[in-house]
Amino acid sequence: MTNAELAILSLIAEKDCHGYEIESLIEERGLREWTEIGFSSIYYLLKKLEKKKWITGKVVRQAGPGRSRVVYHISAAGWKALRASTLEALSVPHRTTSPMQVGLANLPAVSKDEALAALRQQSEGLSEHQGRLQARRESQQPLPFFVNAMFDLALIKITTELDWLDQFIKQLEQMHDEN
Repeated sequence: MTNAELAILSLIAEKDCHGYEIESLIEERGLREWTEIGFSSIYYLLKKLEKKKWITGKVVRQAGPGRSRVVYHISAAGWKALRASTLEALSVPHRTTSPMQVGLANLPAVSKDEALAALRQQSEGLSEHQGRLQARRESQQPLPFFVNAMFDLALIKITTELDWLDQFIKQLEQMHDEN
């Protein structure tokens, strides 16, 4: 199961909801920080989950003429898949790929000044991202403990990367000054 499928299935497991509610929850919780779910892919993923028989959709009429929505409910097979995928995600280390790793591998292709400028830009962008995440988290309190844990992990990773970047920039600056 993809991360995007798992994220959507877990939202439906929390409560029956329609596509727009799922989009709202994704935005509120900042799920796009952790998984790639485009707004346009939500309905594609819902159909995919429905085809696998992990969810079922039911048309529900709402107030107003011609207003109806498909509300999705997790099935028994969906619960089984959700449980298995959650345990796998929690227990099996997964390789992560990062453009930063590729950039570091190719560091000799750029001047030290270019590298320093790029790394400072990366640090600034990460700091801004960290601020946005902290603000999003604070604006939604109180959050369920598992959503707080998601924010904690993301913020700790960013803080660690910022610390590493600071040290690496200093190291590169020293090398620059020695030459």
